[in-house]
Amino acid sequence: MTDRQISAQLLMVRPASFGYNSETAKNNTYQNNLNEAAGAVQKRAEAEFDRYVEKLRDHQIEVLVIEDTIRPPKPDAIFPNNWFCTLPSGKVIIFPMYAPNRREEKRDEILQELSVKYKITDVEDWSEYEAENFFLEGTGSMIFDHENKMVYACLSARTHKPLLETFARAHGYRPVYFEASDEAGTPIYHTNVMMHIGTTYAVICLESIKNMTERIRVAEQLRSSGHEVIAISLEQVRRFAGNMIQVKSTAGKPYTIMSQSAYDCLSEEQKEALSIHSEALPVDISTIETVGGGSARCMVAEIFLEKQ
Repeated sequence: MTDRQISAQLLMVRPASFGYNSETAKNNTYQNNLNEAAGAVQKRAEAEFDRYVEKLRDHQIEVLVIEDTIRPPKPDAIFPNNWFCTLPSGKVIIFPMYAPNRREEKRDEILQELSVKYKITDVEDWSEYEAENFFLEGTGSMIFDHENKMVYACLSARTHKPLLETFARAHGYRPVYFEASDEAGTPIYHTNVMMHIGTTYAVICLESIKNMTERIRVAEQLRSSGHEVIAISLEQVRRFAGNMIQVKSTAGKPYTIMSQSAYDCLSEEQKEALSIHSEALPVDISTIETVGGGSARCMVAEIFLEKQ
């Protein structure tokens, strides 16, 4: 197996107006309004972001940092993986977003900066589906298995089945979709909250998939495509243990990035299972994940593009 699944280059957006987003809170149950001064939350988020980038670079993981613009305010700009992604084919895809105020995150200058540094074969913009209330939020909605040309997705208000199927078909991927819900039976808003796929392992909250036929089908599909399944609980999902991403250093060493909260809630057995495949790299982003309802994986967009 090659390591086409993991990237050595990441893009991150340094926040200018981070805060609680009431538009996304309609279906993201992991957000919390701390009722603090916006400036205080923003300052802590900046510090957490900077430490995150520093830790990645200390481990020889390349990071392209883009500064967010102050106007218009974009409370979730720190999560760029939802509005665009790159594919190993060299394509850049722009996605239709659920929350109107998140559509402001789509900035041409970010794409221009990518095109200066990397070879882009094509740019596809699927934003027109927003007018029809069809949404597909990038690598939040879809967990790619690039090696086996498969894409996993839990259906929700932000991940529409017809659009998922259309997208997968257009890019030669096979969709594996299912329904997943939290302890209260509320649909999980993004697949990457409950699932992560590395090169040779998959972290997944199987108990969130209530339909047993679907649960078995997803687990078997992961195993048959060469992944050790590491199961996590709904309680661990609440601590963002599903929101991991595997990357590699410039020397090719694999790391699995997650929040400190996610790492701390893993059992010794889970940590040991993970360590066989990849070295854990926890980062402290407690303010960002508490207020934003997204964690370490949401903050990075992989760059699967050749350098210019």
